[in-house]
Amino acid sequence: MPELVAPSAGPSPVRPRSDAALPDRIATSAATPQGALLSTEDFADWLAGRGRANQFRVDRIPFAELQDWSFDGRTGNLGHRSGRFFTVEGLHATVDGPPGEWHQPIIRQPEVGILGILAKEFDGVLHFLMQAKMEPGNPNLLQLSPTVQATRSNYSKVHKGADVRYIEYFTRGLDRRRVLADALQSEHGSWFYHKSNRNMVVEVTEDVPLHDGFCWLTLGQIATLLRLDNVVNMDSRTVLACLPFTDRAEAALHSDTELLSWFTAQRAGHDVRATPVPLAGLPGWVRDEYTIAHEQERYFKVVAVSVVAGNREVTRWTQPLFEPCGTGVTAFLSRRIGGVRHVLAHARVEGGFLDTVELGPTVQCTPGNYAHLDDAARPPFLDLVLGADPASIRYEARHSEEGGRFLNAESRYLVVDVAESQVPLDPPAGYLWVTPGQLTSLVRHNHYVNVQARTLLACLNAIGDD
Repeated sequence: MPELVAPSAGPSPVRPRSDAALPDRIATSAATPQGALLSTEDFADWLAGRGRANQFRVDRIPFAELQDWSFDGRTGNLGHRSGRFFTVEGLHATVDGPPGEWHQPIIRQPEVGILGILAKEFDGVLHFLMQAKMEPGNPNLLQLSPTVQATRSNYSKVHKGADVRYIEYFTRGLDRRRVLADALQSEHGSWFYHKSNRNMVVEVTEDVPLHDGFCWLTLGQIATLLRLDNVVNMDSRTVLACLPFTDRAEAALHSDTELLSWFTAQRAGHDVRATPVPLAGLPGWVRDEYTIAHEQERYFKVVAVSVVAGNREVTRWTQPLFEPCGTGVTAFLSRRIGGVRHVLAHARVEGGFLDTVELGPTVQCTPGNYAHLDDAARPPFLDLVLGADPASIRYEARHSEEGGRFLNAESRYLVVDVAESQVPLDPPAGYLWVTPGQLTSLVRHNHYVNVQARTLLACLNAIGDD
């Protein structure tokens, strides 16, 4: 008979599965409109000063002037001579619904980047370390980015540039007890093939050197900036959406299990086949000296730029960018159901998604791409959003997409209140009413909520339930 061993009298190795105090600490930061180190009123001058302190310039160039980039003689794919960073390839996609089949250029970037924000308490309130970062595709070049925004090629210094500031807090010797959020999230499934970034928030207690171009802000301050056009960049928005904000709604139209079952059925019920193909000879697309564009002048173009950025790890470079043909519209329809705020989510199929379907906003499109179609072929709810009474718009701002890969890619981000007569409790197939708290719980997991919906979730958390 085995000998029974008495339990150790020392401290138990187990601990609570979650930090019960964290949501309240986040709520306190969100309710603090002034920071301990930089006032909200002084932020605009601080950001403008970062712009004046550095030289920034972006010029369009012909593909022939790209340095270290070239078209492969066999496939026509556009890549860097190091074999790193990313390639522009072709994609052939077929789905079991409209549009059925299409070809397009796509960015293939298999390495996982890090989007990380440091958090630290000042005067008992969580502050977040943000960076004024220049990206060549940003409409105003300089925007507020995470503490770290870097691909593996960047922080492993393939470009032979300077070190990425603060990268060690997210890689070497990571204390997982200080991790507030950590998940792999997709980027734009319409323009990236199977792209993921690690979205992280890590708290520190020790002194952190404050380098030029960085500032500590509360969530309340960032919320104010999220109401402004093109100030908080896409990478910041997606990381902030991963924070476990307090869910004050104890009820919802659909239980969490019902939501997960519906979403699983959406994934299982779609047949999506997306295969990389050579960029050369891609059906429907033509290449000239300066662009790769659709023959009907819709969707987007592939272009080349030359960049000067005085505050980047490398101060001069050239690269390709995707440039959309028009301003996008990205919106959640919103309504109270039983007194609880809900938004209408859409199970979206995009050719570049790793897992076929992700939850997106109610509307996510560039209206100009559908101007030639009749009403039945236009995206559902698009005209409802475009014709919304200004009094029903709870949130609106223009935000640009990832400026390191996309040029002047702007969308109107909106949250629009609707009545039951406009959108019933039982919406069309592929749509479901969910609470912002339910979306927040899903963002803790990989590839459930797309990047556009995460931006809107960050904005919903910023404006609260006013």
